[in-house]
Parts: sequence; structure tokens; C-alpha cells
Amino acid sequence: MSVNGAHSLVHTLLKSGVDTCFANPGTSEMHFVAALDQIPGMRCVLGLQENVVTGMADGYFRMAGKPACTLLHCGPGLANGLGNLHNARRARSGIVNIVGDQATYHRPYDAQLTADTEGWARPVSAWVRTSTASADVGRDGAVAVQAARTAPGGIATLILPSDASWDEGGVVAEPLPVPPAQAPDPHAVRNAARILREKKNVLVLIGGPALRENGQALAYRITQATGAKLLGEMSNARVARGRGRPQLERVPYVADLAIKTLAPYEHLILVNAKAPVGFFAYPGKPSIHYNPAAQVHVLSRYEQDAEAALQALADELGAPQAAIPDPGPRPEPVRGAPSPEGLARTVAALMPDNAIISDESVSYGRGFYPETHTAPAHDWLQLTGGAIGDGMPVATGAAIGSGGQRRVISLQADGSAMYSLQSLWTQAREKLPVTTIIISNRKYQILIGEYAGVGANPGPTAMNMLDLGNPDLNWVKLAEGMGVEAARAESLDTLGDLLSQSVSRTGPFLIELVV
Repeated sequence: MSVNGAHSLVHTLLKSGVDTCFANPGTSEMHFVAALDQIPGMRCVLGLQENVVTGMADGYFRMAGKPACTLLHCGPGLANGLGNLHNARRARSGIVNIVGDQATYHRPYDAQLTADTEGWARPVSAWVRTSTASADVGRDGAVAVQAARTAPGGIATLILPSDASWDEGGVVAEPLPVPPAQAPDPHAVRNAARILREKKNVLVLIGGPALRENGQALAYRITQATGAKLLGEMSNARVARGRGRPQLERVPYVADLAIKTLAPYEHLILVNAKAPVGFFAYPGKPSIHYNPAAQVHVLSRYEQDAEAALQALADELGAPQAAIPDPGPRPEPVRGAPSPEGLARTVAALMPDNAIISDESVSYGRGFYPETHTAPAHDWLQLTGGAIGDGMPVATGAAIGSGGQRRVISLQADGSAMYSLQSLWTQAREKLPVTTIIISNRKYQILIGEYAGVGANPGPTAMNMLDLGNPDLNWVKLAEGMGVEAARAESLDTLGDLLSQSVSRTGPFLIELVV
């Protein structure tokens, strides 16, 4: 049977295990849209802005563990999604971008949407290719999926000129083998064991898959046996947290606090992590936040199997099993005026078992971890690349990636929420189990803190760029305009009541918490 390039690509994606497409298509992609319509098996989810689309694909991979594809309209559509592709690259999420383009014969005429699409794609992609003929599209799609699924996960961008999509002669490709994560290096394992046996003041820093439940249990076992300290990286794609998991803390964001926290350690053992550096540079402060005299040892790199490396290290040390201590009773909901600690305790008290937290609370949420150790077992997803506007799209994609079976609680600062509030519309359309808590302080609080960090106090001109008042954002009306039921809370009492009601629902709900 003769098929066009678009049909060959859809069939290839489905055969390769890609069954979800987050889309914001345009004219150049209509033949691909038609193929998605004619070939059963692909769940297509519309996002109303491309940065929502790419953020949903990121959240989907974090929970599903397999890539979705995106459908983006030409170079400018890809450009609109670059912020959350940057975050996805830092999260090491696997995504297959399908980006439409001008027909190959039309490009020389430099029509309005003609762009250097490959040039825009490369900085956020592990693999980029333009299919210039329909016969190549299926094969290129199979390679794109292979690249996206290769450990630790990568962004593959396939650019699809419209004639390569509509021309006949497409060939459906068979799935390509995906190499497993690389085995740990025995020399690295033995070196880490030697450091842990012989040295004092050792920090084991874990990231990536080491932050899943099994990885943390192994890392905890190792540090309990050796007296080393265990920390997670500052920002992480997915962390297993709550009861039954170690009370893991992260490297702090604030430079002075990070430097103080890391100063005692003379040896750092990295497990799918990098040695800590500052989020930003500050006058007179170092870029590296660990002790400059410390020695850095790599147990496993990003492309290696973190759990296997930790298991090998535990075996090399003969580390006995270590029971995770009971964190104590679950907290009670807090009453009274909102505070960061009160919000965290209230969420910990009321979240359902096996919830997912999507955290873009920014400055308000820096202290949430210690207050939520006693919560039920859950997964915590963070902003990994610092490009704000990922919290609500990641929450949306995570709800889909977990099959709609787990409640997602999106802790969201109001300023960054405005970058991608269209996520709410997708949540309403797809009837997703997402509770969004907007932390509404009506200002870019993180920037006010950063302004003070460079030794200045904001005057009227600066505050005009950092303040979100005049007029105030009305998140209840914004959410209702997107089809999501919403209510405002000015106390933790009201927040608790609304949160309890929302987690028993099947669809989305938004709470504007005025702080």
C-alpha cells in the first residue's frame, strides 16, 4: 500500500511506542494532522501555546518514562517552545519534536515563515534532522525515537517540510533497538568505596534516576554504613519523597547558604549529578559552591545506570540493609495566615497517597522539603532549567503520563504562572486530576530578592518592573475563563477546605492563595 510521508511517520511512531502527541499545529502540518486523524492509536492533546506543548511533553516523560511527540508549527512555533525545551533538556527528558517547515522547493523564495529551524533546534536537542523526501520520513522518525529513548533521555527534533509530508512514497520503518543505560565502571565503584572507607567528611550527591525510590534506598544504605552525608541536587526532574523514603534534603539555592552547607565536605561522590555551582554569579562570590579544596569523584555519569552503580557500591562496601526511619506523625492542617511552612504542612496533611507535586513555587517554596517529609509517599517534580513557566505544563503532562490515575498538586507562583496559564484550558478539556495552588503575592518576589542580593534596594522604577499589581491579577476569573473551577483563599483554613474538596474530584481545580 502506498502511503505519503506523514502516514509513514505516524505508523513508525506508533510502532516505536510513541502513542501521545502534544500539539499546536499550523498550515505546514495539515497533512500530518490528517494522518493522525486517519490512523488510530495516537492520543492527541492540544496546547494553546507552544511552550505549554513542550512543557507537557517534559512532564509526560518524567512520569511515563517514555517519550511523547510534539507537533509544532515551523521555526517560530519551535521558538515559542524553546523555554520549556531548555527545562526538558536539563531534566534529561526524552521528547520527539515534529516541526513543520516550508516545502523544500518553496524555501528559496524566503516566504514569511521561512526560518533557520535547525539552528534554533540544535541548542536544546540531542539530535536534529530535516527529512527532505517522503521515502526518508519513516526511517528518520525511527532514529528520532531511538535518540529520544537513549539514556538518560534526550530531545530529538525532526523537521518535516510539507512536501516530504504530502508526497507519496513513504516507507513505514521498524522500531530501532534502544541501547540500555551504560553499566557502571568497576574502577569508579572501587574508587568510591575506597573514599568512603578511608576518608572523612564525604558527601554523596545524587541526581537523575538515583532519586527514585530504589536509588535513594541504596544511597541511604551506603551513607548509613559509612557515615557519609547524603544530599540531592538543587533542582531535579523527579524525586521520590514522603513516608518510606529517606528524609533527603537538597543543595540550597541561596549562594551563601549553599557554600556554608557544602564547606565541611572534603570529598564529593557524584551519582548522575554534577558538582554544585551557583545558579547565578554574584559580585565577590565564587561560582563553585563546594569547598574548592574538595576532591570530586564520579561514581556514575548521566548516561550510566545510577541504580546499578549504587547497588555495585553497596555490594563492594558490604553495606548492610538499612531501615528508613519513621518520620513521625503526619502533620495536621495549619490554620491562620498563610506562610511557607504552613502551606507546606497543609499540603502534606491533605495530599492523597501517591500524589504528584509539580513545584514552581520559586522563592516561596524553598523551605517546603523539611515540612513535607511526613507526607504520604509521593513524587516531587521541579523546575530544572530555571526558565520559568514550566510548572503548570509539567503538571498537565504528568497527569497524562501517569494515566490520569494520580492526583497532581501544582504549587505555582503567580508571576511564572502567567507564562503558561493556557495549561488550564488543556486541563479542563482533558478533565485532568490537577489541583493548582497559585501563590499570589502579586510580585516577582524572587527578583526582589535578587535585586537585594546585588546590594541595592528597588526604587519606583525598579518596582514598576518587579510588581504585578495595578491591576491585580484575578486568578479565579482567569481560571474560570479557561474552564477550570476556582476559588480564592486568604487563610490556610480556607485553603485546607478547598484542597480537601479538590483532591476528591476527578477534574481540575484552582485555588488562589493570597499571601
